[in-house]
Amino acid sequence: MSLALATLIPAALLLVLGLALLSGRAMVAALAKQFPRSTAAALVFFGGAAAWFLYRVWHLPEADFGNHRTLLAIGFGAIAALSFKYVPDFLAVRGLAILVLLSASPLLGAAYMRYEAPQRLFMVSLVYLAIALALYLGAVPYRLRDFVEWLFVRPTRSRVFGALLVSYGALLSYVATTY
Repeated sequence: MSLALATLIPAALLLVLGLALLSGRAMVAALAKQFPRSTAAALVFFGGAAAWFLYRVWHLPEADFGNHRTLLAIGFGAIAALSFKYVPDFLAVRGLAILVLLSASPLLGAAYMRYEAPQRLFMVSLVYLAIALALYLGAVPYRLRDFVEWLFVRPTRSRVFGALLVSYGALLSYVATTY
C-alpha cells in the first residue's frame, strides 16, 4: 500500500464520520446510540473482524505456528461463532476495535522507514491514537455507549466533534497530496 493511500483511507473515514455529525440529523444520533448493542452492526463489524483475523491465521508462516493453522483457525472460528450466542453485549464495539487493530498494521507499514516524509506523522499519530482507543474500548466497550450519550446531550457537542473530525480529515487529505 502506498503512503498516500494509507493517508487517504483514514482521511476519508474522518470526513464521512465528521460530516455525518455536522449534519445534526436525528437519524445520525439514533444510529450512533443504537450501534453499541446492534445485532446488525455486530454481524458486520465482528463478523468482518473475525473473517479478517481467520484469514491472517490461515496464512501464518511456519515460524508463527503455521504448522498448526488448521487447528488454530477451527478454534478461533468456534470462539468467534460462540461469541454471538454467549457474549452478544457490545459485540459491535469489540468488532470495531478488532478492525481498528487489524487495519493499523498496513497503515503503519506504509509509513515505516519513510523519514523523507515527516508529514506522515499526522497519519501515524492518528493511527496510534486509534490503537490506544481500540484497546481501551475492547476492554470496556460500554464506555463508547457512555460517550455517545454524552455527545448527543447537546447538539453543539456533536457538531464541534464533527468539525474536529472534518478538519483533521481535510488535513490528512492535504497531507496525502504532499508525498
